[in-house]
Amino acid sequence: MQHWWFPTNASSYGQEIDNLFVLILYITGATFFIVEIALVVFLIRYRARAGRKAEYVEGNVKAEIIWTAIPAVIVVFLGIFSQPLWSRIKDTDKIPADAITIDVTGKQFEWHFIYPGPDGRLDTEDDYSKRNELHVIVDKSYALRIHAEDVIHSFFIPVFRLKQDAVPGMANNMAWFRPTRTGEFEIACAELCGLGHYRMRSRVFVHTAEEFAAWQNTQITPAPAPDSAATSERKAS
Repeated sequence: MQHWWFPTNASSYGQEIDNLFVLILYITGATFFIVEIALVVFLIRYRARAGRKAEYVEGNVKAEIIWTAIPAVIVVFLGIFSQPLWSRIKDTDKIPADAITIDVTGKQFEWHFIYPGPDGRLDTEDDYSKRNELHVIVDKSYALRIHAEDVIHSFFIPVFRLKQDAVPGMANNMAWFRPTRTGEFEIACAELCGLGHYRMRSRVFVHTAEEFAAWQNTQITPAPAPDSAATSERKAS
């Protein structure tokens, strides 16, 4: 569903994040209106009038307990309510076992992606890389191994509701997602990282399995064929 304040969700857990956002918006919105209405009432009720002396109130313990306890209860409730979702998204032990790992490196001012080759495993000889383009398959889980080469960056895909800092020296910043719709979407850096921060933008392409296979075939350089003359000489010797 398209909302005016959010791009359309395109990940498996995005709707749950949106629901949590809306819940917090309702609570803070209701608090805002209650406070503003009370402010207007007090301005009218306690306005300066002829013949009325000002009253000085040193404190009200009961009122102070109430306005401290209510926010505390709300904050604790939101923390308990959101913890299962936070854990499922951020806990590295909860990353799906079948997730495909992609290496992501942020540097001023671009993103570098290293993909596993046909063997499906990262850090092997058939890995290949792509600059500023993340290509994935719809309805498959992906784990991102995120690094920073120079300063702090923040890997941000709005339609996936995914944001993870990339910190220099930290090798195990992990994030995961499962795209639920095909298309081309924006990747941004959500951390001010230098004068060129505004142009540190990449794209994520969500393909069908067939489209991804066709794209991957264009990225993998086949091993060069052996020179026939040299081969004949070796056999003769």
